[in-house]
Amino acid sequence: MRNSSVAAAAPVVAALLALGLVAATGLSQRSDLPEWLAPRAYGFFLDSYPLFAFALAYGLARLVAAAAAPGPAGVPRRAVWGVVGIAALLLASLYPTFGGVILRGAYGTGSMAFLTGQPLWLAYALGAAVAALLFGTILGLFGWLAAGRLRPRTGWRARIGFAFCGFLALWFAAALLGLGRAEGIGPWPGRAFDGSEAGIAALLVLAGALPHALVVAFGRRARAATA
Repeated sequence: MRNSSVAAAAPVVAALLALGLVAATGLSQRSDLPEWLAPRAYGFFLDSYPLFAFALAYGLARLVAAAAAPGPAGVPRRAVWGVVGIAALLLASLYPTFGGVILRGAYGTGSMAFLTGQPLWLAYALGAAVAALLFGTILGLFGWLAAGRLRPRTGWRARIGFAFCGFLALWFAAALLGLGRAEGIGPWPGRAFDGSEAGIAALLVLAGALPHALVVAFGRRARAATA
């Protein structure tokens, strides 16, 4: 039980550590960036939705935790599907530039909804739902392929229920993190975070990631109880 809770919480800690490292080092677009990173340090989606960078850190850590979770899978299967999952998430998040298909799909959906006469709040919610669906599908699919029971004998209803709750948690996170600018995180990455901006960003990242981490923890406990 304890190990399950630690594994569920570790990605939240990873996202907060990534934010803390960025704030402590003063990393921003004004920094001397390596050639491979510089092209992805600019653009509309990074300027508009900067906290997605820390959602990506959460997602990568979640895939690592899923691949290392207790289960019937052997080491080769965990390693292969864990690496493939990480590559898929990076590709979906960063290609061709920051945001990838995840933020582009979300923005396109929200924009089309608004242009067809939907209220702004509904358009925003639909865009956040698309981001959550794409992000969550990668986490769930590759986490299951890496360490899950490929032919579970029981518990299908519970698994579907936890998957839906996980989607709702990620939907909430996407909607919350997308409001970072309005909530006062400042102009990062245009310049480095100051102390108050980093604190606000940390609270938003924590509030966004914690519900999904709780769903994962309860899901693992439920599976362990029925195994």
